[in-house]
Amino acid sequence: MPPKRYYSDAKAQEVIANTHKLAEMNASDFDAIFYPGGHGPLWDLANDTKSAQLILDFYNSGKLVGAVCHAPGAFKNVKFENGEPFVKGKNVTGFSNTEEAAVKLTDVVPFLVETEMQKLGANYSKVEDWGVHVVEDGLFITGQNPASSESVAEKMIARLK
Repeated sequence: MPPKRYYSDAKAQEVIANTHKLAEMNASDFDAIFYPGGHGPLWDLANDTKSAQLILDFYNSGKLVGAVCHAPGAFKNVKFENGEPFVKGKNVTGFSNTEEAAVKLTDVVPFLVETEMQKLGANYSKVEDWGVHVVEDGLFITGQNPASSESVAEKMIARLK
C-alpha cells in the first residue's frame, strides 16, 4: 500500500471549506463522478436516492462514472427507468469477498460487494487479494481495492483529457 499522506492544518481547512453536500451536486457541473472506497458507501450511498440519480445523470449524459474498493456498493440500488440494475451486464470489480474476510468484516457489513454485483447481474472479476485490478466498461471504471485507487484515477484522468 502507498504511504499515508497527511494534510497540514491549513490544507485540511481548505478541503473542508470546499466540501459540498451530495444534494447540492449536479451532473451538469462536472465532467465525471468518482466514488472513493471505505466501508461507508455500503451503509449510506447504497441507499441514497440522490446518489443513485447522480450516477444515472452522469452515465446518461455520456460522462465517466468511477468507483474503487467498497464504493461500487453505491450502485446497489441504481436502476434505469426500465427497472434494470445499473450494473447488469457491465464488467465491474470492487472489494472481493476474500478481502472482506481477510479484514474480518464479512459479518459486519450489510452486504458483500462481490456477491451483490453478481446478484445484480454484473460481470464481476477480481485478481489475487490486494492486487491492483481495474476494469473499464465504456463510461464505467472500477477498481478492486485500495491498491487499485491510483490506477483508476489515472485511467479516469486520461479519459478526461
